[in-house]
Amino acid sequence: MMKAILYEEYGSPEVLHLQEVEKPCPNEGDVLVKIHSASVNAADWHTLRGTPFLFRVMNGLTRPREKAKILGDDMSGWVEDVGENVKQFQPGDEVFGISNFGAFAEFRCVPENNLAHKPRNLSFEEASTLPIAGITALQGLRDNGQIQTGKKVLINGASGGVGTFAVQIAKSFGTEVTGVCSTGKLEMVRSIGADHVVDYKKENLFKNGHQYDLIFAVGGNHSILEYRRALSPGGCFVCVGGSMTQYIQALLLGPLISITGSRKMGVAMPILTQEDLVYLTTLWESGKLKPVIDKSYSLSEVPEAIRYVEEGYVKGKVVITV
Repeated sequence: MMKAILYEEYGSPEVLHLQEVEKPCPNEGDVLVKIHSASVNAADWHTLRGTPFLFRVMNGLTRPREKAKILGDDMSGWVEDVGENVKQFQPGDEVFGISNFGAFAEFRCVPENNLAHKPRNLSFEEASTLPIAGITALQGLRDNGQIQTGKKVLINGASGGVGTFAVQIAKSFGTEVTGVCSTGKLEMVRSIGADHVVDYKKENLFKNGHQYDLIFAVGGNHSILEYRRALSPGGCFVCVGGSMTQYIQALLLGPLISITGSRKMGVAMPILTQEDLVYLTTLWESGKLKPVIDKSYSLSEVPEAIRYVEEGYVKGKVVITV
């Protein structure tokens, strides 16, 4: 048996509870990980509450499906056991990766391609922050945004999990980065490499006349036409978060705007690749990427951790130490 945080119905963090459940066994191609740390993402509280409705379509209309009853996607730990035909890992290896649910528990079985070796001098807590947020930032900037050296990049929502990685990854490509956040987070965003910082509570992004080659929207609540005006000719706007209105406009109207002019606009839908997990570790090893951890909670405190993330005041990432 093992301990895990479960929920049986959609609702607030109060519906989560600590419970003993059966410890999983690895199938062919699977790795059983003894979890040291996990981290919280916005998707955790959206899944918990079943909002927006798309999360219920994916995870159960009236109540969560069995697979979704243990939240958590990011994790790090040790290999406990391996299934047949696993070639990359063996018991005792230190690993990190994406669990596709189930990380808020003591053990989790995942396909070996969902994992990468954790560098020895990268802490388990830091490693658990990298997968979802790091890959979202990396693929959004590199693959969707076609980021290039010397270009001007605006990151709206630069102080959260994805945002803090986006600032640093954009700098690693040799760009000039402007980070947008609230007053109390300006110094933190500057400290991780942003060349310029904008307090959205004091300055209207779209009235200062500045234009950018790449706009990466992690947060915010602006119309797609406002973003378009802030793009340089030939520029690119990539949306990965923010208000639902902002995201839906980018999803539906972005492709239409893209075919009527030189500016490209749309959303990024990151896909886990083992290669990108490894790429994130190379950025860390070269000193170009440093996870920002706001708070750490124990496994029994997952409800408090999710509540804190949902409130929207996090600087960087929130970690669960299992």
